Amino acid sequence: MPIKWRLAVLMADREIDYKQLAEITGLHPGTVSRHKNTRVMPERLERDTLLKYCEALDCQPGDLLVYVPVPKSES
Repeated sequence: MPIKWRLAVLMADREIDYKQLAEITGLHPGTVSRHKNTRVMPERLERDTLLKYCEALDCQPGDLLVYVPVPKSES
């Protein structure tokens, strides 16, 4: 998938664990843990959830989502 999810990277940079982030955002700890442990953009990512992560981590959506082009296969 060409869109990478960088929640774990930002959490590590800010030295915050999933329980702390869940408390700050009001999200369920299981949800935060699941989002943290995925490397691709979650299939269902609500705008409110993205907003909560950005506010809690003091970041922009582009810090969490990174487009990585897929190399075109040679014919």
